[in-house]
Amino acid sequence: MQFKDYYELLGVPRDAGADEIKRAYRKLARKYHPDVSKEPQAEERFKEIGEAYEVLGDAEKRAAYDRLGARWRGGQEFQPPPDFGSGFEYSGGDAGSQEDEAAFSEFFESLFGAARRGGGHAGMSADHHARVDIDLEDAFSGAERTITLQSPQTDASGRARLVERSLRVRIPPGVRAGQRLRLAGQGAAGPRGTRGDLYLEIHFRPHPSWRLVDRDLYMELPVAPWEAALGASLQIAVPGAKVELQVPAGSQSGRKLRLKGRGLPGKPPGDLYVELRVVLPPAEDPKVAQAWRRMAAEIPFNPRSPAGA
Repeated sequence: MQFKDYYELLGVPRDAGADEIKRAYRKLARKYHPDVSKEPQAEERFKEIGEAYEVLGDAEKRAAYDRLGARWRGGQEFQPPPDFGSGFEYSGGDAGSQEDEAAFSEFFESLFGAARRGGGHAGMSADHHARVDIDLEDAFSGAERTITLQSPQTDASGRARLVERSLRVRIPPGVRAGQRLRLAGQGAAGPRGTRGDLYLEIHFRPHPSWRLVDRDLYMELPVAPWEAALGASLQIAVPGAKVELQVPAGSQSGRKLRLKGRGLPGKPPGDLYVELRVVLPPAEDPKVAQAWRRMAAEIPFNPRSPAGA
């Protein structure tokens, strides 16, 4: 996927005001409108400038886009950071300043797909939304955490600047990825003086040991060859607890074991799936190498034979 420099597409500097952006868009839209334009690739250019204005003409999307910084150039290979949008507070409302059926690029969808479907134009709703990333452990045990949100505020020129605020949030045990937590009265002031609500969409930070799919927890467990061959009772750590795992004798690397009810809490709770990975002792150790040679000489075993012999 290629990075799109929306400022370059509209021919405006990065510090351009809202009026300058609007004028640039209207001028280019007239020039490249496919119904009247004789320019080559007019339809493609018209879609590109429409997409650029969808972002730069909206104070919230522009503020989010600007968080990527100015180090990117149009046409560069690009993948959005995994935490893009995390901690960014935006208002609700109907999505899109262009037609709802407008086809935007993969680049746009990777950054703003969720915001475009759920709103994102400032001032259209008193309810606010934000994505927050939490640790997997907090979803199992529940926790209270202080989160910091950045909210765009528009100045007289129409340019948004980010203002931070911190909130104390209770994370309930069993919360799932994509679930929204409602904080009553923490949105914007409404037209009658009442405040809207703030909705926090939960995402999990990547974990080095565990992976959550819906309510099921997945992990990979290294085991010694003799534990896999002879069987073993092992104690393993899961979020907030330690559990006993019985490794059946004759287990092979890649075998999956299921512990019912040991996944994410809920009604019903998820399960824990453990994938075994047989790890060999290092043959650089002379004693280990000697043991391997003795096994090779004494055990008639051919792993490439269908019967193993």
